[in-house]
Amino acid sequence: MKAEIKKILIVDDSPNDVELTIKALKKNNLANEIDVAEDGEEALDYLYKRGKFTGRENVNPAVIIMDIKMPKVNGIEVLKHIRSNPEFKLIPVIMLTSSGEEKDLVESYKLGANAYVVKPVDITQFIEAIKVLGQFWAVINQPPPVII
Repeated sequence: MKAEIKKILIVDDSPNDVELTIKALKKNNLANEIDVAEDGEEALDYLYKRGKFTGRENVNPAVIIMDIKMPKVNGIEVLKHIRSNPEFKLIPVIMLTSSGEEKDLVESYKLGANAYVVKPVDITQFIEAIKVLGQFWAVINQPPPVII
């Protein structure tokens, strides 16, 4: 049986960080398609198939890589929605943020984040961190079966 290659959802309001994240994932030759939500509100629209994501396929992403500090709805609020909905509860969520604040770290884990990574300032370290994250969460990690 052929394994389905699921999408990776990147949620970040910084076009530069999105571009770097995508380049780093592709540099590792991941075959996963990548969808982007530009803020927390768009991330919720993506998950609930609203707005510009109304017609998207009915498959959850393999992993969500999400910033915390975003306009409209921040990453912590999106994480609360994800973990409170049985349809999304088991999606791995990586908080990839420039925030090294302890309160953000603790709150993210309390709400069920699978990982918390502070964005390295150095571009080489950033690319390497994304390659490792993408490889593990989108390829190596074995998610639970879909519960119907």
